[in-house]
Amino acid sequence: MTASKSEQEAQPQTVALFVSDLHLQASLPRTTQAFFDFLQRHAMKSERLYLLGDIFEYWAGDDDMAAPYNLQVVDAIRRVSDGGVQVFWIAGNRDFLVGADFARATGATILPDPFVATLAGQRLVLTHGDAQCIDDVAYMTFRERVRQTDWQQQFLALPLTQRKTIIDGMRSDSRVAQRTKSFEIMDVNTAAIAALFDVSGSSLMIHGHTHRPARHQYGKGKASRVRYVLPDWDCDSGPVRGGWVALDTEGSITRRDVAGAELL
Repeated sequence: MTASKSEQEAQPQTVALFVSDLHLQASLPRTTQAFFDFLQRHAMKSERLYLLGDIFEYWAGDDDMAAPYNLQVVDAIRRVSDGGVQVFWIAGNRDFLVGADFARATGATILPDPFVATLAGQRLVLTHGDAQCIDDVAYMTFRERVRQTDWQQQFLALPLTQRKTIIDGMRSDSRVAQRTKSFEIMDVNTAAIAALFDVSGSSLMIHGHTHRPARHQYGKGKASRVRYVLPDWDCDSGPVRGGWVALDTEGSITRRDVAGAELL
């Protein structure tokens, strides 16, 4: 039976959707289309959309925005913001060079990492998640260097083709390095997570980066803390992966798979 108008109006509405780690690239057309479907079918019905990093496989600079594939993604996000949805962006380790031109083109607001938001009576701390992987010392050293303003200015001053060549080399080195790292090293550090909960004053956290979707609960009752880990997306190879986290007007948080079905 179809719900009546009064029943539909009584159902909680979506306040915010949270998604990350799509690693969008032209070589993944099904993943790209799944993201566009998500934007049209789900994000357009939400008040807010939070893009929490690694939306692109890499971002060489805003001057690469005119590339046909990148422009297609930018236009899709712009349609969401033009539709009245507030769009927010937190940089990931793959797309931290997104800048003001991208924000203007998409209508997105770039947020610092971490960021604390109060939505539907819930105080949430949002982060990409890589800053909490402190056991990966080599990565943390790299991260500190490339997040510095001076380094980014110097890098962005290079010709675009040269930047892409350097990025390709970085990605190749990263793949090689990951083969020798344990899952524990590449996951978030428990103490770092606890510290972020403490400093943010929040008992709810949403992040991506680790590609280990889950709901983690620490403690019980009023003292409990809950951490939601967003999934990565891949609809082109192997088992389909993807999904998001949704927050409704009653303050309830649900995990959704790539088709929008609720996960337990």
